[in-house]
Amino acid sequence: MASVQAEPDSTAPRPDARAQLSGLIFALILIDAEGCIAEVNHAAEDLLGTSAVRLIGTRLTERIGPLDPRVEARLLASEEALVARDLAIRVGPQEIRINLTASPLGGYPGWRVVTLSQIGHDDAANPGNGEAMLGAPAVLAHEIKNPLAAIRGAGQLAARKLPHADKKLAKMITDEVDRIARLIDRMQQLGSTRTASVDPCNPHEAIRAAVATMRAAGSALGEIEIREEFDPSLPPVLANRDALEQVLINLVSNARDAALAGAPKGGLVIVQTRFVSGLAFSAIRNGRAVPLPIEITVSDNGPGIDPALRDHVFEPFVSSKPSGQGLGLPLVRKLVRDMNGNVSHDRDARAGLTNFRLHLPQAPDAA
Repeated sequence: MASVQAEPDSTAPRPDARAQLSGLIFALILIDAEGCIAEVNHAAEDLLGTSAVRLIGTRLTERIGPLDPRVEARLLASEEALVARDLAIRVGPQEIRINLTASPLGGYPGWRVVTLSQIGHDDAANPGNGEAMLGAPAVLAHEIKNPLAAIRGAGQLAARKLPHADKKLAKMITDEVDRIARLIDRMQQLGSTRTASVDPCNPHEAIRAAVATMRAAGSALGEIEIREEFDPSLPPVLANRDALEQVLINLVSNARDAALAGAPKGGLVIVQTRFVSGLAFSAIRNGRAVPLPIEITVSDNGPGIDPALRDHVFEPFVSSKPSGQGLGLPLVRKLVRDMNGNVSHDRDARAGLTNFRLHLPQAPDAA
């Protein structure tokens, strides 16, 4: 039987302008002729980390400055439109990068509408080219692994028959085959469209299990300090426990490497948890906003990410390590996205810390 499509309810009230602005996922700020904030939407409160009550009446440049002098001059020229991309601003102690637009309002001299959209946040509604680029390798992975297994078997057979002096060549063959197989496994994970089930879990248990796994694998964690700054009242998170542990292993491993490289005698990794109350970060999933109030931050006191790579670290095959494969952070992004979460990074230049932040949903039973 043919399905009947429901007709739109013509009697339902149409969202007014205020409701439409509140629903925007980027920050929108109305400033007057003096450059003071007159109105903000919810996304602006989230981005600036402050409620509308505290923002209204303050100067925009004081909230996001100091700005590039050229940008600030254009922003103060109240009758000019402005588009600034990849702009560094300070929000509290953090430096973030944004795209900014300022649009004059005809008929209201000096008044402008300013929009801010953050660069570097994982946007589930716009997955990017990296995962599409991995589609073909993921399809071919199975066919590639079959001949690899044959090569490995031949290398092991040759090792038994070769003179002792030449056995290291056969071992090199098997070692390289194993390395390629591990690379393909990770590419398959990235290309997979299957998502694991999510359940309530304790984020602190996942963090400690990840650190314990790294210690058991012989990681150089003893050479750095790992500091826990946990919120003991944090409610359960809605996540896949295995996936969350893998994400944390990758992030703590990267933080360890950065801390060792940048501060070999005083390497520090900080794992912090907190509940982002009031102004909870949100993600758009299937056309609806999903609150993400649980924040897990992995920080290190290394030298920071190369500026040339900063906006590309979640893309496949991008790595600052000489022998890096560039698949760890793309896998982190995929696993976090599969759990309806977000991952982002920022640099706190004053504290000398690089921060990777996970924002995840709260388990319904604890809401």
